[in-house]
Amino acid sequence: MTDAGVILVGGEALYDVVASDGDALRAHPGGGPFNAARTIARLEQPVAYLGRISNDRFGARLERILVDDGVRLEAVVRTDDPTTLALAEIGETGSVARYRFYAQGTSAAGLTSEAALAALPDRVHTVLVGTLGLVLEPMASALEAVVDRLAGDAMVAVDPNCRPDVIHDPAAYRRRLGWILARTDLLKLSEEDAAFLYPDHDPVAATRELLADGPAVGVLTRGSDGAVVVTAERDVAVAPPPARVVDTIGAGDAFAGGFLAWWRERGLGPGALSDFDAAVEAATFACLVAARTCERPGASPPFRSEL
Repeated sequence: MTDAGVILVGGEALYDVVASDGDALRAHPGGGPFNAARTIARLEQPVAYLGRISNDRFGARLERILVDDGVRLEAVVRTDDPTTLALAEIGETGSVARYRFYAQGTSAAGLTSEAALAALPDRVHTVLVGTLGLVLEPMASALEAVVDRLAGDAMVAVDPNCRPDVIHDPAAYRRRLGWILARTDLLKLSEEDAAFLYPDHDPVAATRELLADGPAVGVLTRGSDGAVVVTAERDVAVAPPPARVVDTIGAGDAFAGGFLAWWRERGLGPGALSDFDAAVEAATFACLVAARTCERPGASPPFRSEL
C-alpha cells in the first residue's frame, strides 16, 4: 500500500451545549468524527469529512470551521434538516459526566448508504468511523457500507466512543461492532467503552477481547493515565505529558486523529501495525495531542506548530 490518498473520517458533526455549575451554557462545535477530522487537518495531513451538514446557521458554522482548519469537503452531504445537538454535563474534575443527544430528525443521522458511497473520495489512505456513526440510522448502515467498500484497500480504524444513552439495543450494537471489527485494522478504545462492552473485564483484557474480532492493534485511552497499546500478545503503557486540564471534551477524538496523522505522515499502512514500537510511538504522539486539547475549552485540538 502506498501513502497516496486522504484520511476519510465518517460520522456526525454537531454542536455540544455544555452545562457546568451555575446557569451558564456554552456551545461548541463537536461530534467525535468532526473533532478527529479537525485534529488531522491541524496536524497538516490530508483529510476529508464524510457526513451530513445542515444548511442552517449551525451547519454553516460547522462547515466554515472545517474549511478554516483545512478539512476537505468533497464528501460532505448537505441537508435542510436542523443541526444535531448534544448536551454535555461537566463534572467537578472538568471531565464530561454525561452526554444527552437531540438527534431524531436532525442532520447527522440521515446519511444514507447511497449518498455516502457516491461521496467517497477517489483515493483513501485510511477510513475512521465510530461514535454515533455506529448507532443512528440510516447513518450507521451507510458507514457499514463505506467500510465494506474500502476494507482491503484502505486502513480501517474504529473508535466506538460508546454513548449508552443512545444505544437502545446493546445486543444489536455489539453485533454491528463485531461486523465492523472483522474488517478493522486499528481499534481505539476508552476505559468507558471497555466498561460498557465488557463490564466484567479489566480494560486491557476488554481491549484484547475485541481484537479477537479482527484488529491487529488496540489503543486503550485512560484519561489522565495516558494510554496502553495492546496486541494479542503484548501491552505497553504510554505515559501522558503534564497538562492543565480545562475540560476533556474532544480529548479522545484528538487522540485518534493524532495517531492517524502520525501514521499517515510516515507513509505507513495497515501492514506496519505489526511494528509494535511504531504503534507505541504513534500513541505517545497522540497522548501529547490529547493533552493539549484538554488545556482549552471545548474540542479545540492543537495545531502542529503548537506541539
